[in-house]
Amino acid sequence: MLTIENVSFAYDKQLVLKNISFSIEQGQHIALIGASGCGKSTLLKIIYGLLHVEQGKLFWNDTQLLGPLFNLVPGEENMKYLSQGFELQPYRSVAENIGQYLSNFEPEIKQGRVHELLEIVEMIDFANTKVENLSGGQKQRVALAKALAKKPEILLLDEPFHNIDNFRRSSLRRNLFRYLHRNKITSITATHDKTDILSFTDETIVIQQGEIIAKQNTQELYQNPPNYYVASLFGEVNTINLSAFGFADDHEILVYPDEILLTPDAPVKARVKNSYFNGSHYLVEAVFNNTVIFLNSPIEYKAPQMIGIQISEEALSRRNKK
Repeated sequence: MLTIENVSFAYDKQLVLKNISFSIEQGQHIALIGASGCGKSTLLKIIYGLLHVEQGKLFWNDTQLLGPLFNLVPGEENMKYLSQGFELQPYRSVAENIGQYLSNFEPEIKQGRVHELLEIVEMIDFANTKVENLSGGQKQRVALAKALAKKPEILLLDEPFHNIDNFRRSSLRRNLFRYLHRNKITSITATHDKTDILSFTDETIVIQQGEIIAKQNTQELYQNPPNYYVASLFGEVNTINLSAFGFADDHEILVYPDEILLTPDAPVKARVKNSYFNGSHYLVEAVFNNTVIFLNSPIEYKAPQMIGIQISEEALSRRNKK
């Protein structure tokens, strides 16, 4: 178990993290989300042992993590931290980089291990290519394989897929988290991309201005966000006053675009401003009750068309708690 107790951290005099406390069971996969500058990357560096904290304590099981002032080489031996920099040796091949810290005493085992990791990150065809000749996304995949090489107990990922092409990103996520599950490796992923979160993490920790404001099962947090800030981290979200839809309740609820239904006969109407093609659907920007809202549509609408809308029963039952 990873335990963080009342950790605070400041760069010079600027407080970045404030009384951070949480625990993670071995084998769990955790998402770390929040607006840029909220302290996500700083927290990962503290856990890994790159930054020293004056206030608070960290433990892995019963062992206290003491940080860079107490370790000759910064970084915890049982962890790997994949940062947004790649830390690869450019003039060595992909296979050599991945196998850099693996034992040479059993070359066949080492070769098999490198091949397994190349398959996970889909780089078999580039095994003998020098890293300097790779794209940014390819380098990121090599860095990920290198981080996995010695099977860490904890893998810390900072925006791990942001350089990787969309067509490869989904399969890489599946490969990675399948491997982590199979080997019971704990992971914490700091990300802005909800697709890194929803299908692959057990819990999500939300940081706002250096403080944890939520730690919850990922699916439950998405379905019942406590406030607009949390909901907006998963994508577009609308704040809807129920009275505008004819309800007696005069309070606001949060509604995602897919939870506003297009219903031609609905008495409530909105005026279309724009439609944005998103592949499987259009994201419609409309004006309702003097406020801009977003909803999904299978077809394109043009301004200034009027459309009938209603809130899905499922969204109402989840969030109309007052």
